[in-house]
Amino acid sequence: MTPERIALIKPSALGDVVHALPVLSALRRAFPAARITWVVNAAYEPLIAGHPDLTDTLPFDRGAFRKGWRTAAAYSARFAAELRRGRFDLVLDLQGLLRSGLMTLATGARRRVGFANAREGARYAYTRRVPVPDAEHIHAVDRYWRIAEAVGAGDGPKCFHVPLKPDAVSWAGTTLARLPRPLVAVGVGARWVTKRWPPAHFAELMRRTQDQFGGTAVFVGGGEDTPMAQETIGGLRGPTLDLTGRTSLPQLAAVLAACDAMLSNDTGPLHLAAALGRPCVAPYTCTRAAKHGPYGFPAGGVETTVPCGGSYLKACQRGTICFADLTPDRLWPPLAEALDAWARTSRSA
Repeated sequence: MTPERIALIKPSALGDVVHALPVLSALRRAFPAARITWVVNAAYEPLIAGHPDLTDTLPFDRGAFRKGWRTAAAYSARFAAELRRGRFDLVLDLQGLLRSGLMTLATGARRRVGFANAREGARYAYTRRVPVPDAEHIHAVDRYWRIAEAVGAGDGPKCFHVPLKPDAVSWAGTTLARLPRPLVAVGVGARWVTKRWPPAHFAELMRRTQDQFGGTAVFVGGGEDTPMAQETIGGLRGPTLDLTGRTSLPQLAAVLAACDAMLSNDTGPLHLAAALGRPCVAPYTCTRAAKHGPYGFPAGGVETTVPCGGSYLKACQRGTICFADLTPDRLWPPLAEALDAWARTSRSA
């Protein structure tokens, strides 16, 4: 039975939302007449709003759960009613956690599809559980794709379409217009302490970059990343621009689209840059490039060689020995290769 109303549940986080974009486009190719709604955290809704393959969004206010149990309960009831009003006949849960499982159940849809290994009991919300026995060895993008295949939408290519807002593109163009190229977006922050490659490492690598290729280091991220960005800038001699805490999500996407490469920790902006086709280079300490590297740029995810690397721990009991192991020298070859390619293209243009 061809679905008429589809809900795609992938509320967060930024990188995960980006990794789910190919599933959205696959659904539109397979079911061109369907109404497709993306259930997403309100913080990330501006990034996908207006996507040509999307009918609408249903933003979820996670902040309501920090305002006491009465507020949380009332909001949950209203949101569940809103999900039910969507009258969805097919729901895909790409999050696979308790909250998304409850959302899936709340829709009342007859077909509810999710991962067989979904955590926190979410799998019991599904009418079809999709096994991914090799989940530990494939990229998140390819894991999400298994859901698209399960509903008959996985025949075409994996396409990343990031809608760029005209006003954001105009703002980025004005902001970056007079800066020397190449423009290298730099993301020095990360929510996990174990992902935060030292600012001194970023500074050393960017000094080498500017000495050989010139250009500008454009720092991106949230306001909490500003101290690390400023510390890195203090170690540079060439042009810099600090945009941390100064961009909306649409503006961030427009800035990354205008840059020539990205150097970043394993964070949302890195994956957004990769989706936009920008060459990406990143240190991988507590996460694994095979699962969460910059998709499409396999050489850009450079992993530590310490035994505890890729442990997915948010706190480290071993003094982050991976930071000493994963030196700027290790990341220089893929970054230099990306900028060499940019230089050749610039000369031939």
